[in-house]
Amino acid sequence: MPPLIHSLLDTDLYKFTMLQVVLHQFPASHGEYEFKCRNRPDMPLTQLKKELEAQLDWLCQLHFTQEELAHLRTLRFIKSDFVDYLELFHLQRRFITVSCQDEELVIRIKGPLVQAMFFEIFVLAIVNELYFRRLDSAEVRAEGLRRLEAKIAVLERFRDSEAEQQRFPLLIADFGTRRRFSREWQQHVVERLNNALPDIFRGTSNVYLAWKLGITPIGTMAHEFFQAFQALGVRLRDFQKAALESWVQEYRGDLGIALTDVVGMDAFLADFDLYFAKLFDGLRHDSGDPYQWGEKAIAHYRKLRIDPATKMLTFSDGLSVDSALDLHRHFSPNIQVSFGIGTHFTNDMGLEPLQIVLKLVSCNGQPVAKLSDSPGKTMCSDETFLAYLRQVFKVALPT
Repeated sequence: MPPLIHSLLDTDLYKFTMLQVVLHQFPASHGEYEFKCRNRPDMPLTQLKKELEAQLDWLCQLHFTQEELAHLRTLRFIKSDFVDYLELFHLQRRFITVSCQDEELVIRIKGPLVQAMFFEIFVLAIVNELYFRRLDSAEVRAEGLRRLEAKIAVLERFRDSEAEQQRFPLLIADFGTRRRFSREWQQHVVERLNNALPDIFRGTSNVYLAWKLGITPIGTMAHEFFQAFQALGVRLRDFQKAALESWVQEYRGDLGIALTDVVGMDAFLADFDLYFAKLFDGLRHDSGDPYQWGEKAIAHYRKLRIDPATKMLTFSDGLSVDSALDLHRHFSPNIQVSFGIGTHFTNDMGLEPLQIVLKLVSCNGQPVAKLSDSPGKTMCSDETFLAYLRQVFKVALPT
């Protein structure tokens, strides 16, 4: 089988933005990641082991080309010395292992954070494509096309009948690299959306596709960025503030959407004071009830005497076109909103998608965790640390 990843740019923008902070501010840090499939696929993922190993061998031979490096230099927030580092960069095969245990596929990444952090999107995209290649057919692709055109039709009707009545424009982006049916399918989806809906479709998280199609790459930070600060020498109670401050110092006004759900929205807002609320452009939702989350965000801005209309809420948790439109109608009278849609764009083929993740579980030899607002999304390998984290941030056990 030929390589599935052809370029090291074929990943989400936030991998580069987080990696730049790691390189500049804590380059010696070490991370460990673990793979998990949250649903039970029709075919055991253990059957992918041999092909996955071969794809990882190919992946770890890739380097950035001079043309790719030149493109990265055009992004205002990417610093020159970081691109110089990437010129020497390639993923090291020894830091990632694949095995099978109790009929489950086990993927572990252990190594310097500047290496380990960069594997995630590639590995998830490879696992997805290897799995769905076995289910691919002309009928499946025809169904995918039919569903894509139906989504575009819904958005066109909104544009033609409702858009002018809304206070703020509808903004939608592709966030589907990690869950895509295939690399080629994602490119088709992004091209079609960009051509059909240039006033709604605002870009993609995939750096390679954004470059090739001349559209905007979108992304800031992920949960792993905040989680790392649970083990980077600051008091645990202060890790969110330390992460936000680190981001501000690195980007100084660029990339201003902050992720909120590493220990839950209430605990995040307790740390998101007037200083951060003024410095960041808005917030990103990725777990829990989106309406409750959004109302809490608006109330928090008003409490700080900040006009919510000057800020943005970005929603990115399991969205469909319909759910995005409903959220837009609800919130756009008061605040700007945008939407990152993943699986619903890049793997809606009439087949059950894989619910796979590759999460940071320790940093510098210490456990780290995410206390999700959604049941089932919390992931930690150390129950004692998880209980301590809940106690520190006064987060109750889910009912």
